[in-house]
Amino acid sequence: MFILKIFYLVIFVFKGLKEKLNKAISKLTEKIYSKGEGDPQVSEREFKKEYYNKEPKYDKDVKDIESTKDIVDNIDTVDNKDKLKESIGEKKYEVDKSSESQEESKEKIGFLDRFKITKTIKRALGKDVVLSEEDIENVLEELELELLEADVAYDVVEKIITSLRNQLVGRKIGPKENPEEITINALKNAIKEILSQRSINIYKIIEEKKKLNEPTVIVFVGINGTGKTTSIAKLAYLLKEKGYSVVLAAGDTFRAGAIDQLEEHAKNIGVKVIKHQMGGDSAAVIYDAINHAKARGINVVLADTAGRQATNINLMDEIRKVIRVTKPDLIIFVGDALAGNDAIFQAEEFNKAIGIDGVILTKVDADAKGGAALSIAYAIGKPILFLGVGQRYKDLEEFNVDWMVNKLFGDEEGSVYSTEREF
Repeated sequence: MFILKIFYLVIFVFKGLKEKLNKAISKLTEKIYSKGEGDPQVSEREFKKEYYNKEPKYDKDVKDIESTKDIVDNIDTVDNKDKLKESIGEKKYEVDKSSESQEESKEKIGFLDRFKITKTIKRALGKDVVLSEEDIENVLEELELELLEADVAYDVVEKIITSLRNQLVGRKIGPKENPEEITINALKNAIKEILSQRSINIYKIIEEKKKLNEPTVIVFVGINGTGKTTSIAKLAYLLKEKGYSVVLAAGDTFRAGAIDQLEEHAKNIGVKVIKHQMGGDSAAVIYDAINHAKARGINVVLADTAGRQATNINLMDEIRKVIRVTKPDLIIFVGDALAGNDAIFQAEEFNKAIGIDGVILTKVDADAKGGAALSIAYAIGKPILFLGVGQRYKDLEEFNVDWMVNKLFGDEEGSVYSTEREF
């Protein structure tokens, strides 16, 4: 009997970009505290009330506590050495186990409680702080270089830096405010501004075309090797799962094996392919697929095209002809997240040549930098529609700004993706 084992990996999507943003947050926050003469503070009584839910019994264990470290040392003497080391990062403490009654009566501090410990230890500003441009200029210059290293497009970097400068310079921060939250929110706002393109609801477009008894026609463009054909198959699978009927058009008549590859995907997901012979007219293939869909009441036509560089004049003339003849409802550019700034340049060139409506970004699960995902939509002024995140037909995620912001600023350590392959 054959047993299929499926493994899952925790992938740190956009890890490099996230680390650089967190580094900037830390430095900007420290700058605010430094200017406001902030010191670490903790309320001993609040701490004991939180974790013991009663007044302390062991006066000898808590007396003369004058600093946060004393509190940590003291509690660690009551059999919590390992857990407190994890939560606060202290390396070694003296452990006093002389009183078994103390050990038995003290409540154990669990995983969630350790987060509460961290939140209890605070820093407080000693006075109002107003940031000047000089205060943050060095941090912003360093962030600018690090974002460029993460494949963030130059125009996007400038937009982020300008947004941060506008939000922070001259801002009055009072002792009751949280400088870290202010810094994080400023960066979040800057990222959201970058990703503020008009969204496209592909399902709404399909429904509107259905009311007219017409198929929705989507043409996919891009260079070779970005995952264009695979993305078509994934989207076909997704649309079928949502109850739509789909037909594929084998418009890539240039690349050897392209038609066979699309037919194999179609067989796996249970849809039909309209094809001509190798070397045929791509526009004619897609036109026939549209007529096939109209005759049979099929909801969506997904059209493959040959991969091409935007600098190839002949092939770009061909794709213009495809667009002119088929009049698609959507033109989707498929880009490789791992290509970084190259993917951004390619998207810009295709957008100039034929006008792109949206983007599918592939191989995002392998993209540690994150620059392309952050930059490509801003560069062409068109939204990211989907993200390819694995090698199964269902590994296509609908993109939204909150998802991206959560990946960059959320507490989660990584995303879990399957290693299973279906193609």
